Amino acid sequence: MITRFAPSPTGLLHLGHAFSALTAWDEFQKSEESGKRFLLRIEDIDFTRCRPEFEEKLLEDLEWLGLKWETPVRRQSEHLEEYQGVADQLRERGLLYPCFCTRKEILAEIARAGGAPHGSEGPIYPGICRDLSADEQATRIERGDEFALRIDLEKALAETGELTWKDKRFGEVRAKPELLGDAVLARKDIGTSYHLAVVCDDVWQGVTHITRGEDLLESTHLHRVLQELLDFPEPKYFHHELITDTDGKRLAKRDESETLQSLREAGWTPDEIRTRLQIPISG
Repeated sequence: MITRFAPSPTGLLHLGHAFSALTAWDEFQKSEESGKRFLLRIEDIDFTRCRPEFEEKLLEDLEWLGLKWETPVRRQSEHLEEYQGVADQLRERGLLYPCFCTRKEILAEIARAGGAPHGSEGPIYPGICRDLSADEQATRIERGDEFALRIDLEKALAETGELTWKDKRFGEVRAKPELLGDAVLARKDIGTSYHLAVVCDDVWQGVTHITRGEDLLESTHLHRVLQELLDFPEPKYFHHELITDTDGKRLAKRDESETLQSLREAGWTPDEIRTRLQIPISG
């Protein structure tokens, strides 16, 4: 087993992060496989929100919780050229296309069409730029129009066919990448996206078991497509339940949920955190 915890340093960690980190750590601890490894990856490609001070604090929090990981720690911001190389390969195969749309233009087109289904990342892209000719694409790129690269899901699925994955919690799951549609795989500002970077990282780091929250379940439908297109091995998944507040709302950094730092400073112990999260205290 090779598994990982992969936080983004966009704020202080809260109890939801602790639940995810401890669940991944406990899955690792319970494994009887020889040569097992636990990795920490810093997913820091959101340059507008990620900060070094948040990374420093999250490392302190994770050490306090009792996690131990291999070094060096992989930081996505140090591997942008590698992700770009994979995006270039997919584009050469005709599986990505440049999208010049602004968010305003996308929403206006959706409104004209009478609405569109929503996924976890918002409205499904209506395909405005999907059928632009090669000449028009080249002209707009040459004149400096900003663009992102989207997956042409119809072409991708023509190559992959129907896909599934095995999930410890949900059993065999049939992939439904249409939930995300023609998702962005390379943002114009960084040359990659969460979807592309995480799929590449997991295979390049040899990750065999992925434990993460069910808020990323929808993303896995698309990740299975990318794994198949790139001839990457299929990992084993465990999408665990989410921790919510007293109103049933998922904890999030933007809501200023209770942070691990504040709980530590208030005298909480890691065992008390486990008890509050209803996670068995490890021996």
